[in-house]
Amino acid sequence: MASSPLRLLMTADTVGGVWTYAVELVQALGPQRAEVLLATLGAPLSSAQSRAAARLSNLTVCESRYKLEWMDDPWADVDASGAWLMELEREFRPQIVHLNTYAHGALPWNTPVLMVGHSCVLSWWQAVKGEAAPPHWSTYQARVQAGLANADLVAAPSRTMLDALQSYYGPFRATQVIYNARRPGDFVPGIKEEQILAIGRLWDEAKNIALLDQAAVDIPWPIYVAGEQRHPSGGKLEPVHLRTLGQLSQAQVRSWLASAALYVLPARYEPFGLSVLEAALSGCALVLGDIASLRELWGGAALFVSPDDASHLAAVLRDLIDHPRRLQTLAQAARRRARRYLPATMADAYWQVYTRLIAEGAANVGLRRKRPELALPFAPSHYSPAPPSGG
Repeated sequence: MASSPLRLLMTADTVGGVWTYAVELVQALGPQRAEVLLATLGAPLSSAQSRAAARLSNLTVCESRYKLEWMDDPWADVDASGAWLMELEREFRPQIVHLNTYAHGALPWNTPVLMVGHSCVLSWWQAVKGEAAPPHWSTYQARVQAGLANADLVAAPSRTMLDALQSYYGPFRATQVIYNARRPGDFVPGIKEEQILAIGRLWDEAKNIALLDQAAVDIPWPIYVAGEQRHPSGGKLEPVHLRTLGQLSQAQVRSWLASAALYVLPARYEPFGLSVLEAALSGCALVLGDIASLRELWGGAALFVSPDDASHLAAVLRDLIDHPRRLQTLAQAARRRARRYLPATMADAYWQVYTRLIAEGAANVGLRRKRPELALPFAPSHYSPAPPSGG
């Protein structure tokens, strides 16, 4: 492995933070001579995503539009994308398969499989709705459980997320927590202004931007929110007291974070939260939802509020505004904590997992071949982006 690059087949969706995570990891793996074939799902790459991928000399992207397993009626697409991924494995001949999707873990891979769980429907539903997911998610649960059970190692970006996966789908053969990361040089503090920023889809109950809108009526500083307002199923959420920025480019996000004194995310569910890390690197003081994952990552470096108490959120924000020195101290604590989540640290952890799985690979792949194989629905196309079966 020292004399030749490590060949890595990775999956990623293009509609959420997994894309950002994947590109960050691929770039950080460059010095360790990893060549990555990234198979994308969910939607075509945006122009910004294409430009980001083109800048990485160790990355090749194969696009598709196959539905993701959490989307409506996805299973024909999931099976078709599985056939496509099998063909990519045969053509690319990787030493490691790194899956950021679940159901594909059940495929009859000839390569050691690392699966990373970034979120899941069942834990999302419990956290956001306060109840178990309804029965129509039973197929999802079974397919996710089968994929996770077949993986050689399951990783997650927080202990909280890994514990949730084990609770809903375990046990697993081996596990590890590997925190996500962002490059500090990409997010630097600027001249701080008297303004508050939040980033997140306004319609997403997990981000809980609606609570911030309720609290904003009593806050003297303007509160800006960046993110998609239109729900995928239709309709547009219009906050009453927040100033909406819409979807921003990465350069615009950096600029807004650099100037914001406070970053607020009263989340109900957030397995890691890349935007929180970006805000901390940018010198923002953090006010976050009081949930286990954010406590795990930012305890002692942020203030926490109940996701159900707008008056408490407003009181915390007013107190920080009224005490600039306290605000500055909190921002400094967040920036120090952010230095724990560096790309080199993340890449080193993944590299150790990759080399371990390669060393153990022959025995584990042999065990996998003895298990019932997932029937592939058709012969996969030759190394080409394939449209979703639903058109």
